[in-house]
Formats: sequence, structure tokens, C-alpha cells
Amino acid sequence: MKAISLYSVIPVRAEASEGAEQNTQILFGETFDVLEEKDRWNRVKLHIDGQEGWVDAKMVTKMSPAEYKSYHEAYTGSSAIVAMPMVYAVSENNGQTIPLTAGTRLAKYTITSPQPSAQGREIKIGRFEVLGVGFRIDPGMVIAKSLDLNEQNLLQAVRFFLNIPYLWGGKNAMGMDCSGFTQVVMSLFGKELKRNASEQATQGRKISDLKHVKAGDLVFFDHEDGKISHVGVAIDSERVIHCSGRVKVEKLDFNGIFNAETGSYSHHLVAIRRVES
Repeated sequence: MKAISLYSVIPVRAEASEGAEQNTQILFGETFDVLEEKDRWNRVKLHIDGQEGWVDAKMVTKMSPAEYKSYHEAYTGSSAIVAMPMVYAVSENNGQTIPLTAGTRLAKYTITSPQPSAQGREIKIGRFEVLGVGFRIDPGMVIAKSLDLNEQNLLQAVRFFLNIPYLWGGKNAMGMDCSGFTQVVMSLFGKELKRNASEQATQGRKISDLKHVKAGDLVFFDHEDGKISHVGVAIDSERVIHCSGRVKVEKLDFNGIFNAETGSYSHHLVAIRRVES
């Protein structure tokens, strides 16, 4: 059975329990398969990155085959995406607002012709549609076409994410983990990443040396056991933006990430990857 999230964020848990570990989150408009139903829980598999887990059944909106086919075609064919950490959309059905977080893709997105405001100014209105319901949104908060990945655009995009707190399994403005942050940020540039740092480390091509790093390259770090446990986005060969405690920019060199507050290295650099499509 196909289903969709009509909530800003749905927690996906490791077990069928409110107290279970949160593995990831489903953003508004993302679709998934319902694999199993157990009491008030559904075990699901996300279409965006293949992650599996348990969600509260009352937060699941099931779709008919025809609904899924129509929506999936519009959704996958759209490059419009929410760029700001948090914005509000307004339902044309009942006038209610819903908060949307960065990385939320918008199906059937259009921008209306300028309309006069009460002050006589002309304003544009963005519009998208989900299961036949239209929503209006400020087009200034949306990227209608994927950004070119360069240092200037990267810095412009990530400045609004600074100081978002760390949250295991999170990928929204109220909390992100390291790979949730990279997944959301890179989606603004049309790059589809897998969910976890170790999975993201298999994508793209290897960059052999830090001196060859470009803005947007993914940099990976390990635990003492050698397993990849952390990821960030390189701004250049000397700076990385990542989520560790909070989203922040820190110094990067061949040893890893240097924490100026402690005067020591917090993460050991092990790999660099460039995702080009």
C-alpha cells in the first residue's frame, strides 16, 4: 500500500513504540510503502532513500493506485523545493496554515501573475498541489529550480541553517543530525543523498586530496573503530559546515575538523566524495 505524509514532519522509529529511537523523519509530501500494520503502528519504507521504520498509523494517509501514480509523476518531475528552514503554506481548501521545513519538495509548483496588495504593490504567489488540494506559499521561500553548486550559492543557502540544534534522526529546522543536514542541504542543489553518513560515503566519486576539494564536496569522519560516523559539507579546502551539537562552520584540514573552542580536533577526516548528479 502506498501512502503519503500530510504532516510537516513524521518521526520514523526503530520499533513500534513512542519511546523507541528515532531513525529519521518523513517530510510533508514524501511518499512511502506501508509494509506492515501492528496495533496503532505502521512499518514503512520511504521512497526517497529506502529507510525503514515504524510510524504512528494516524499520521499515515494511504493512497489509491491512481492517486499515487498521478502524484508521483508530478512530485518526481518537480525541482521546486522549500529553501528556508521553516515557512508556512496556506491551504486553499480551508485556509489553515501548515509549517514546511527545508527540503520539502513541492508538486505542481507554479507562480501566479502579480496581484495588487492592499498597499497597491504587486506581489507574486507560489502555488503547489497535493492530492487535489492547492496550497499557497511565498515564492521567495522556494527554489523553483535546483541551484548551481558553487561556493557563493552554498554559503547563501546554508547561512539560514546555522545554529539549528543536533537531534538524532532529525532533518528539520527544530533539529538535525549530521547526515540529515547534508541530505537536506544537498537537495537544494538537486543532489539526492542516502540517509546515513556511511551510506552517503558510497555515493559519487572519491576525491583523493583535500587540496582538490570544491564547494559541496562531502567530507567524512570516523570513530576510533574506523567506521564512518560523521559527515559535513565542504565550503572550500579549509572550511566545513556540519551538524555536531549544532550546525556550524569550522576549520578543516588533512587531520579533520579543528574545534577552536577546545583547541583540539573533534573529528578525524577519512574520505571525501563528490556527488555530481
